[in-house]
Amino acid sequence: MSDVDAWLSDPTPLGRKSAAQQVFEDLRDLIGSGRVPPGTRLPSESQMAARYAVSRPVIREALRSLNALGLTQTRTGSGTFVVGAGADLRFGGYTAADLMEARPFVEIPAAGWAALRRSEADLARLAALCDRMDATEDPEAWVRLDSDFHGLIARISKNAIFAKVVHDVRDALRGQSGWLNLQGPRRIASNREHRVILEAIARGHEADARAAMEAHLRQVETAVARSAAKTV
Repeated sequence: MSDVDAWLSDPTPLGRKSAAQQVFEDLRDLIGSGRVPPGTRLPSESQMAARYAVSRPVIREALRSLNALGLTQTRTGSGTFVVGAGADLRFGGYTAADLMEARPFVEIPAAGWAALRRSEADLARLAALCDRMDATEDPEAWVRLDSDFHGLIARISKNAIFAKVVHDVRDALRGQSGWLNLQGPRRIASNREHRVILEAIARGHEADARAAMEAHLRQVETAVARSAAKTV
C-alpha cells in the first residue's frame, strides 16, 4: 500500500470551524514531510471530502491555497498533482510580489480620481457592495464582492487604463483574497477599510481616498507577508 493509499484509508473528520484551513494544513504537512513526493496525483475531491468528512467546496478551497503556494498543480481533466515542496506565492499567473508592487500605482490614484468623478449612482453601488460584504458569511461570495469593490472603484475613476488593469488581474486578486482568508480570516478588518475608502470617495476628497486605499493595500501586504511566513 502506498503512502497516499495509507493516508486515504485513515479518515480524519474535521470540525466545521476553519475546515478548509485544517485540510490545507494537513495536506501541506503531508507534502512537506515527503510522504507524498512530487509527481504524485492526489485523490479526487470526492475521496478527500469523504476522508475529512467535509464538503467538496471545502476541499477545493484548500487545493487553491496549495496551488498558490506552488505545492500542487491542478490539470484540467487529469487531477491535482504534487509539483514541489514550496515556491513563491502565485495567484492567477502573478506572484504575490507582482501584485503588491503594482497595485499601489493603479489603485491609489484610481481611488483619488473616483473621489472627484463619482456620481450618486456610483456611490450607491459601492455602498451596496460594502453592505453585502458585511452581511455575507460565505467566504467565496465575499471574495467575489471584494474583487467587485476594487473593480468598481477603478471604473468610477473614469480612467480606462486603471479599469482595464484591475479587470485583467481580477482572478489574481480573488485568488489572493481567498488565500488570505483561509490563512487567517481578514474579512472584518477589510470591511472596515473598505468603508473608510467609501466614505472618502463619498466626501469627494481626493487625498483622503488615496490615503485610505494606500492604508488598505499596506494592510493586505502585511497580511500576505505574515501568512506566507507561517506556511514555510
